[in-house]
Amino acid sequence: MTETTELRRSLGFTDLMLITIGTVIGSGIYLVPSIVLRQTGGRTGLAFTVWAVAGFLSLLGALTYAELGAMKPEAGGLYAYLRDAFGPLPAFLYGWASFLVIASGSIAALAVAFANYLSPLLPFRVPGPVISVAVIVVVALLNIRGTRGSATVQNWTTGAKFGALFLLSLVLIMKGNGGAGTVQTPVELPNVSLAASLGAAMIGVLWAYEGWQYVTFSAGEARDPQRTFPRAISIATFLLIVLYLVANLGYIRALGPAGAANSPRIAADAIATILGPIAGAIVSALILVSIFSALNGLVLTTPRMYFAMARDGLFFKRLAVVSPRFGTPVFAIVTLTAWACVLAASGTFEKLLTYAVFTGWIFYGLGALAVIAIRRSEPNAVRPFRVPGYPVTPLLFVVAAGALVVNTIQTQTANASVGLAFVALGAPVFFAWRAHAQRSASRDAATASIT
Repeated sequence: MTETTELRRSLGFTDLMLITIGTVIGSGIYLVPSIVLRQTGGRTGLAFTVWAVAGFLSLLGALTYAELGAMKPEAGGLYAYLRDAFGPLPAFLYGWASFLVIASGSIAALAVAFANYLSPLLPFRVPGPVISVAVIVVVALLNIRGTRGSATVQNWTTGAKFGALFLLSLVLIMKGNGGAGTVQTPVELPNVSLAASLGAAMIGVLWAYEGWQYVTFSAGEARDPQRTFPRAISIATFLLIVLYLVANLGYIRALGPAGAANSPRIAADAIATILGPIAGAIVSALILVSIFSALNGLVLTTPRMYFAMARDGLFFKRLAVVSPRFGTPVFAIVTLTAWACVLAASGTFEKLLTYAVFTGWIFYGLGALAVIAIRRSEPNAVRPFRVPGYPVTPLLFVVAAGALVVNTIQTQTANASVGLAFVALGAPVFFAWRAHAQRSASRDAATASIT
């Protein structure tokens, strides 16, 4: 059998929807709610407003990307949208930052978190880096063996964590008493303006919702993508908004506004208050499943972007090869996960993520602007789905992404500067790679003319 460069279309509506949900629900919903309550001074109305507005903005982004995914259902997703709208350089810079830091660093961070939660449950001591690398290898092998198999695992793990968190939240709502009978330490108001504290809270919640864009990378493997992709990403984002609001309500019903705001481990404390001693095991199991699902979702989706880059001549040529046996971009998966293993084992991902992960939002905003650019450059193209409220919908998401980036630059100037410089370093790499590709193409053409 010969190697191919075409991916198999094996993902249906349910797969795409659960990939979206699975890559979003990581650790944010277990940590961020208490931060938001502190930043809003324990005022639950304001806190819920922040979660609802941030969810609405994320939904606007999902609807915007739904038009692009239905119109251009190919591997690479956001990378392909940026390439077609603004040229190869911005697209390459996103791929560059994603491979070296954003996606690989996120995989490493999830693997290390998985090791931290699993280690106390083991009957014998295993070094954390060993567990981190092992879980990455397991997920890599799962994804190498087939998209269908890894998607099935994603479906089950995502369904389990979504269902468990939703049911636990309902239990907290029904059995909670708002923290009555416990000491409620007053929540200190932030020493900044209300607008500034709401802005900071909004940034944190947008981070908790971040991840729905990863499913765009798998559009090239979707069946009937013009119909399934827009529905999947939109419905998944709406369900996430509902889940996050219900979870927040459950935390507050169990601990009270002040108790929830002052809790460093809000999910564990809320469940312990209602369910008692078994809470620790429940929370640990829930978080382990949540982390594994998010990790699998990243490995299932992001290698498709590097596959698309290689096919465009902007990455190692071997990464554009699809295994004839498994139907997956094996070399793209191996390259990404091998680098993630290095980051996880060395611990260097923490600084890299601090520096560069916020820059992803620059490209998410550009992705929304791509809808406007492509509508102008390709006015007669077939659009099976059109983003409702155009152009207001994509522009509102662009404003939200811009606000997050500007806030990060203002509050973490040094880290943001290093992150922007890191992304900018991709420019000379791009020109060098393109020149190499052009020389290779010229040699191939010369050889073909001789023969």
